[in-house]
Amino acid sequence: MIRTRFAYLLAAIVVVIAGLASRRNRGQLPAFLAEYAGDTLWALMLFLLVSTLLAGRLILTRAGISLALAFLVEISQLYHAPWIDSIRQTTLGGLVLGFGFLWTDLVCYSVGIATGSLVEWGIRRVGGPKLEKVSGR
Repeated sequence: MIRTRFAYLLAAIVVVIAGLASRRNRGQLPAFLAEYAGDTLWALMLFLLVSTLLAGRLILTRAGISLALAFLVEISQLYHAPWIDSIRQTTLGGLVLGFGFLWTDLVCYSVGIATGSLVEWGIRRVGGPKLEKVSGR
């Protein structure tokens, strides 16, 4: 289980780097990717972090928890009180909580979490029983 958690955490770190790079290099990306890659990767990272914590749970369970958390964060952006807006003004707060509600972000979150779930499902399917025994499911 420790190796599985480490793999999820390592993947999350790689996704964070890719997400930050997508924001930093927006000008060099096609418009569609520049607009939506960051939010999609943020949701994938969330799925990987939830998977790090809940490594023994079913993919669908982890995906559902991740999607609920992502949607809650997005919905929280409708709330603007001075205390939470001051958190959003920090670099980390802005990356985690975002700034303003967008319906398109909900689509990006769904795509990011579905992508992580489907990739894991595919890896498990190809890896067969040996991989499932190592990871717990």
